[in-house]
Amino acid sequence: MEFHELQKTRVGDLREMMKEHCPEVVGVVGMKKEELVDTLADKLGIEKPHKHVAAGLGKRAIKAEIKDLIVKRRAALEAGDGAQLKKYRRQIHRRKRRLRRMMQLS
Repeated sequence: MEFHELQKTRVGDLREMMKEHCPEVVGVVGMKKEELVDTLADKLGIEKPHKHVAAGLGKRAIKAEIKDLIVKRRAALEAGDGAQLKKYRRQIHRRKRRLRRMMQLS
């Protein structure tokens, strides 16, 4: 079993696995899924994948880009230019997703 498969497993099944493989661990019922997965991975000798560090722009630079794009989007909205409006809206969306992804990985 791999770490990724452990993460996809339901909490009830993880608790059953903990009772099977680690009967000495107390408080299995009160553990959260992340704790269960980490403990099981340690006990079963499963390697945890390394978190990737997001390369490229930093958080502040991305936020500055988003603010700039919002200003451009407002101008396109006032001008009634639908194509530019859509373009800027999609760019804002992409930047926000990149920012959220960076925060999850770090």
